Amino acid sequence: MQLDTNLLFDMISNFLDEDIGRGDITTQATIPPSTQGIGRLLAKSDLVVAGLEVVDAVFATLDPQLELEAFVYDGEYVQAGKELARIEGPASVLLAGERVALNLMQRMSGVATLTRKYVEAIKGTGAQLVDTRKTMPGLRMLDKYAVVVGGGRNHRFGLDDGVLIKDNHIALAGGIQKAVKRARDYASHLLKIEVEVGNLAQLKEAVDAGADIVLLDNMTIEQVAECVEYLRKHVKGRRILTEVSGNITLENIVDYAKTGVDLISSGAITHSAPAVDISFKITPTK
Repeated sequence: MQLDTNLLFDMISNFLDEDIGRGDITTQATIPPSTQGIGRLLAKSDLVVAGLEVVDAVFATLDPQLELEAFVYDGEYVQAGKELARIEGPASVLLAGERVALNLMQRMSGVATLTRKYVEAIKGTGAQLVDTRKTMPGLRMLDKYAVVVGGGRNHRFGLDDGVLIKDNHIALAGGIQKAVKRARDYASHLLKIEVEVGNLAQLKEAVDAGADIVLLDNMTIEQVAECVEYLRKHVKGRRILTEVSGNITLENIVDYAKTGVDLISSGAITHSAPAVDISFKITPTK
């Protein structure tokens, strides 16, 4: 996934406006305008790097002549104490962009770091980790980029990105059969239809209705294994992808992966990823 540069700079402009407001009073009061400095981004904990381009964009928004010098790359695992990047320029600019740059990179690296843990846990099982729409409003592009950097894959970016018939759709449409038929009649032939199911009976109904993907939601490991086995034995002539979702943790993800599912989606990697510790230290230059 690539970051949309235009959208990125629009976002950052808004973030900076929110933080700076009418001006950085403290810097204006204490630092001579001619003061130059070097800012260094330092990892204070072990982490997977994500957000270097975003940090660069923060300072470039404030001063287009500034350019980040990176010593690592997004997706690289680094240990505490590693210098990630540095930037040199007017001290007032470095101070103005510090908090927005850190907030974004700490969050993004946190998402990438947690994602990497999940991905490593299921390595070799054949299952792939995907994200969800459980992202921070306004930060979806950055959250989903961080997931990819961490080794995961993106699910839908938004509601316009695919057909996923969930429990509320089924209830409102009058059942799985009706919901899938309407979706098939409405959607482009290029779109696959995914249906959320909560038990084996619903899985069978979704398969009979023509679902391309089944989302096994909030099932036990034993229930998931039963559903996967049913598809292997009884569905011939077409490939139905299986996705597991609901209460996925680092402690149980391996057992879910071993059932033979294709995808495991986790909201936790975005909505509950703790920010990692990164500092931005500025020293004056002569």
